[in-house]
Parts: sequence; C-alpha cells; structure tokens
Amino acid sequence: MAKMDLMNTLRNWRKYRETYNELTRLSNRELADLGIARADIHSVAKRATAGF
Repeated sequence: MAKMDLMNTLRNWRKYRETYNELTRLSNRELADLGIARADIHSVAKRATAGF
C-alpha cells in the first residue's frame, strides 16, 4: 500500500508543478481574465491537485 501512496504523491506533485508553471507563465492580464491574482497561483495549483 505504501508504494501506491508514494506513486499518488509523486503524481500529484507533478500535476501541481505543471499547473504552477503554466500559471506563472501567464501575464497579469491573462491571469485576471481567469480571475486569478498572481499571489494566488500557489493555492490555485494546490486546489487543482486535491490539496497536495
């Protein structure tokens, strides 16, 4: 069971990093169009990965 937990953790971490990196590449205008402030990127990425 521990192996599955580790795999899920790694999968969620990768998804978090992908989401975080994609959002940080957007301009402030693009983020505003999505209703996201630059300061909120971390929490948005975290929510996207079910609370990683």
